[in-house]
Amino acid sequence: MKERRSLVEGLKATPSVQELEEEFVFGAKSKPDAADAEPIAQPITVPVAVATEPAASQPDRSILPQMAGRVPVTTRCRPEVASALKRASLQRQLAGAEPYYVQDIMEEALEHWLKSHGYVG
Repeated sequence: MKERRSLVEGLKATPSVQELEEEFVFGAKSKPDAADAEPIAQPITVPVAVATEPAASQPDRSILPQMAGRVPVTTRCRPEVASALKRASLQRQLAGAEPYYVQDIMEEALEHWLKSHGYVG
């Protein structure tokens, strides 16, 4: 059976491990390599497709660029409003009337309010 030795003794016996240990602990290489002087990867260029539809592909200028798709909007309301909204949603779903999702009902109501106050065209 081999004689056991401590971890510190094992690390001292292997000098390359000590360099790796220092590199890991201090976050910098002890000796700069020649390979590090050259960039490893070249930037990739991707051709951009040209839009064929003139007006349909243009983004709406009234929408902020960071808001694409559906954006989460969180708000609080009175319990009676929330209950009425949920009740309306369930009744409309059972009746098969559109819109019946809570989100769609809220969007339609907010859009109507924004249009009537001149915020949306």
